[in-house]
Amino acid sequence: MKKGLLHIYCGDGKGKSTAAVGLAVRAAGSGLRVLFCQCMKDGTSGEVSMLQKLGIPYCCCQEKFGFFWNMTEEQKEQAAHAYTHLFEDAARRAEEEGLDLLIVDEFMSAYNHGLIYQKTALEFLKNRPQSLEVVLTGRDPSPELLELADYVSEIRKVKHPYDRGISARKGIEL
Repeated sequence: MKKGLLHIYCGDGKGKSTAAVGLAVRAAGSGLRVLFCQCMKDGTSGEVSMLQKLGIPYCCCQEKFGFFWNMTEEQKEQAAHAYTHLFEDAARRAEEEGLDLLIVDEFMSAYNHGLIYQKTALEFLKNRPQSLEVVLTGRDPSPELLELADYVSEIRKVKHPYDRGISARKGIEL
């Protein structure tokens, strides 16, 4: 039985989620069982419809909370419950369905803001099924996650159109 490793795709550059989608496609194309889970996103970005067309299972939070810095304390509590439930459900599915690859996109944002209970996440990551490969994406991974990781790939922004006032474009950033 192969040993599943933990990947982190982090940094302030564009391409973390895109890299995770690419790995999901590669894994599924090789016959591996994959679950692509997104935190902090609403399921409307272009990659989601393509993952579904390819038969790659996908999940996200059904409730919309907006940006963390715009949330009230009550919304933060609700979001923490919802995102922790989303993560726990994805982890349970990974175990029960014997998945080969679990991707949790924008995990770092939810984890760092306490919207995924850190103790719950760390327990799962430390005790996940031996053969389960896990990918976590987002900015600013915590020291404890960096310590657990087998791969850490940093995508650094050198230049980005957003800095010139160009909004995200459908099919490119969305």
